[in-house]
Amino acid sequence: MRVVIVTESFPPDVNGVAHCALQTARHLVDRGHLPLVVAPATAPGTEADAPEAPCPVVRVPSLPLPGYPQVRVALPSRRLVAALTEHRADLVHLASPFVLGVRGMAAAARLGVPAVAVYQTDLAGYARTYMGAGEAAAWRRIRSVHAAADRTLAPSSAALRDLEDHGVPRVRLWPRGVDTVRFRPSRRDEALRRTLAPDGELIVGYVGRLAPEKQVELLAGVCGLDGVRVVVVGDGPSRGHLTEALPGAVFLGRRTGDELARIFASLDVFAHTGPFETFCQTVQEAMASGVPVVAPAAGGPLDLVAHGRTGLLVPPRDARAVREAVGALAADPARRAAYGAAGRALVEGRTWAAVGDQLIGHYQDVLAARRTAVAA
Repeated sequence: MRVVIVTESFPPDVNGVAHCALQTARHLVDRGHLPLVVAPATAPGTEADAPEAPCPVVRVPSLPLPGYPQVRVALPSRRLVAALTEHRADLVHLASPFVLGVRGMAAAARLGVPAVAVYQTDLAGYARTYMGAGEAAAWRRIRSVHAAADRTLAPSSAALRDLEDHGVPRVRLWPRGVDTVRFRPSRRDEALRRTLAPDGELIVGYVGRLAPEKQVELLAGVCGLDGVRVVVVGDGPSRGHLTEALPGAVFLGRRTGDELARIFASLDVFAHTGPFETFCQTVQEAMASGVPVVAPAAGGPLDLVAHGRTGLLVPPRDARAVREAVGALAADPARRAAYGAAGRALVEGRTWAAVGDQLIGHYQDVLAARRTAVAA
């Protein structure tokens, strides 16, 4: 199968869309398929930070998003249509289509190539966060883009319901995998823990973008708990604000690969705060690392966290609830250990190979439906 993955983001970018697109390309290659990636050009000087790609990557011109330079927005380019044509694509995979993906959808339609659109970003939630309005307009755009696809894949049951409630047709569930070899409890590092918490504090970690929609400032109350050290991994436009909002927290910046896995496993509690997650990969990585989770009872975490078994779900945007949940786990080592072990057991079967095969099944369904339609 010749697949063109049109993605709004790809490594060296560090985010869910980029990571999922990379894992998809790797799996397709492993299964003997022929993927090609089309993605925005990276920021100057960052090319060396990208891991080796498993397949050819076509970069189209891009510009940094105003106010958020870590995000690159693709510019119009003939390279996209040329890539689809030259690769002789059987199917186009649109990863979180919004700008480049919209052009990819149009190109696929013009060439008569079926398209599978993967919904990954809560644009409506972002519109509320950054503009205070625009949610209805965001949903109109989402509906317009995804309605043109042969199939839309939602990462969680909450995302699937949102899409269907807003009139998006042909939606199916496709979750995300997790690297259970890289992220595992045995990577716990006592020397690292002594560096992060020299007085033996309990370590509560957040991993992700530092941006307004993530609402990391909700951890301010956790910073005030006795015997607790908050550790923040990631970067973004809110970092300066958060260094003031989270007194005593340790900011490690962006970390990846085995180093990130070592940090995850060295935590005592993982706390996620963002209420707009369509999935929330970092929750899965924490669970794979044997770490109990505190997360908002909204979006993707509803599918991932078994409340009272692998972690605690709290009302979204409730700083007091976050503080109380972390405090309860801090006071109960046996509960933390039980939740961590249960979380690891729950995700052990959610490998990228397993969900990658599910994705190929969706591709095959779409191709079969196209063949049937043509024959009719």
